[in-house]
Amino acid sequence: MTKDTIAMTNLPTYDDVVAAAGRIEGHAHRTPVLRSRTLDERLGAQLFFKCENFQRMGAFKFRGGFNALARFDTAQRKSGALAFSSGNHAQAIALSARLQGIKAVILMPTDAPQAKIAATRGYGAEVVLFDRFTQDREQLAAELARKRGMTVIPPFDHADVIAGQGTAAKELFEEVGALDTLFVCVGGGGLISGSALAARALAPACKVIGVEPQAGNDAQQSMRSGAIVRIDTPRTIADGAQTQSVGKLTFAIMRRDVDDIVTVTDAQLVETMRFFAERMKIIVEPTGCLGAAAASLGSLPLAGQRVGVIVSGGNVDLQRFSQLMGGAA
Repeated sequence: MTKDTIAMTNLPTYDDVVAAAGRIEGHAHRTPVLRSRTLDERLGAQLFFKCENFQRMGAFKFRGGFNALARFDTAQRKSGALAFSSGNHAQAIALSARLQGIKAVILMPTDAPQAKIAATRGYGAEVVLFDRFTQDREQLAAELARKRGMTVIPPFDHADVIAGQGTAAKELFEEVGALDTLFVCVGGGGLISGSALAARALAPACKVIGVEPQAGNDAQQSMRSGAIVRIDTPRTIADGAQTQSVGKLTFAIMRRDVDDIVTVTDAQLVETMRFFAERMKIIVEPTGCLGAAAASLGSLPLAGQRVGVIVSGGNVDLQRFSQLMGGAA
């Protein structure tokens, strides 16, 4: 048996997504699916936006975080959870830990949005700050977890996290039926790999398209080369996609189940944020606009299709939101 075969046997499956849906039921929100007649007419397609900006703590990350902690054994629950995140995974673990009576410590970059840092502390977690441009968060997390005896829950490369994230796409397919194309934002790959598991089970013909910032296209490079490509921390307004590489588990699923990865610019993200605010009356953070930006640009032929878009979150500082809407970089 090859290493690749061994790795594939350890990947989460759609059955794990179904099990995760059972664990988070009654705790996670079943978020709304919104439509835009303006975009439908512009693209000649039917678009369905799964709005995870209305999820608890404001992003899809609650799904994977709650599912992962729900699977802790007695010893793990007693010693606590440690996570590293620029904000949404941090809040997800902090809130999920509070709901399940588990202690949480979160490593967060110093330049993370202040609203996300404040919210993470507000949920009761201890926040430890680090410099994402000079320090290795995984190494810091491993050292701190070893000192405190805690269990590390990474933001994406974890089977229970992936399965939990896949419940968003599962709900979308269950509500609107089969889709021709599904756009999903890509940071470390947790959401898109979980979404791909759901898509292959519920709509096998659906094309799954990942979208990442142009300044940080490590996933696109990885898919093109067939091996994980690691880059310097990208400088982009999409802070949730400032990852240096996808994970081993997520990449294995992406190679098998994702059709393509495309990119959009920061300017296009701002344009999409403005459209959401002005025309659909919702606030979406830059990372949450990745999928919608790619779908609405018209660079891919979508005419006559039923198109799904996962809107991943809405956690953005209002001051920063105002700056971006006013033209500030």
